Amino acid sequence: MSDCVHLVRKLESEHSLTLAEYEILLRARDETLAAQLRERAVQVRQAVYGNTVFTRGLIEISSFCKNNCYYCGIRAGNLKAERYRLTTEEILECCAEGWELGFRTFVLQGGEDPFFSDAVLCPLLRQIKREFPDCAVTLSLGERSRESYQALFEAGADRYLLRHETADAEHYARLHPASLSWEHRMNCLHTLREIGYQVGCGFMVGSPAQTERELAKDLKFIESFRPAMCGIGPFIPHRDTPFADHSGGSVELTCYLLSILRLMQPNLLLPATTALGTLDPMGREKGILAGANVVMPNLSPVSVRKKYALYDNKICTGEESAQCRGCLDRRMQNIGYSLVIDRGDPKTI
Repeated sequence: MSDCVHLVRKLESEHSLTLAEYEILLRARDETLAAQLRERAVQVRQAVYGNTVFTRGLIEISSFCKNNCYYCGIRAGNLKAERYRLTTEEILECCAEGWELGFRTFVLQGGEDPFFSDAVLCPLLRQIKREFPDCAVTLSLGERSRESYQALFEAGADRYLLRHETADAEHYARLHPASLSWEHRMNCLHTLREIGYQVGCGFMVGSPAQTERELAKDLKFIESFRPAMCGIGPFIPHRDTPFADHSGGSVELTCYLLSILRLMQPNLLLPATTALGTLDPMGREKGILAGANVVMPNLSPVSVRKKYALYDNKICTGEESAQCRGCLDRRMQNIGYSLVIDRGDPKTI
């Protein structure tokens, strides 16, 4: 335990550990160490962001996907998945509703759907920026060419979220078909950075075959890459995937990692994800109390929310929805935080 106390102090002061030290910190996890990390992480995030929590309005634009990732409920091979695409008009309506509710960032997320080509997305992005000029637009639409990323950036996209899923190539191969490449995934992240996006990456916690070693590699990658945002959440299996019987991740380990990430990079934008709320009714609050500072309520039309089923039992209504922003604000106030009307850009420190 004394070694781990030293590691926590070193991480807070130097924002870096060796790969072996991250692994030690992960293997030594217990409630005492988790509590110490939470306390330090909260102090660090308050020094940078105060008690504010940024909101992003999530718009799930398509449940079509050309890929066949083994863990994902909207994988191309899942013939039971309900497919839909939002129209440009529906997406703009979601933005208009979100704007009135106080959202200043819209996240357009979907499977890798060839329908949403640059010819479709670029005019949409320009129109969003015309109608809501003070907003930020985040895209989370998977792997694309450099030319596509460049065109979308020039059309108005500010941020791009591309979860790397795992920083270990062998682990990546266990989660994806041979048609998908870990090297290409990583190249996409670096390309996005080179173009000028605020780049987000992230990984699943408790994914199949994941050990402390793989998690340590994820932490070391994030330390070196220094993304603007990092989205992590517990792995939750989907019944119609090859990993349907996998036990999945935990809220506790996810929160432990959130605290480590906060000490690693004090200005990092860290969401308390929907998956946390799916596993635990207080999951998002626990994420905020572990060092997170972003929540992403759902702005998608109610009629399609259950169809965007990446995993089982996803919360789709009630306080998950953006329409209940007031409910979520009260929940944040109950733990000493408050939602703000802000684009929520990362602070420069």
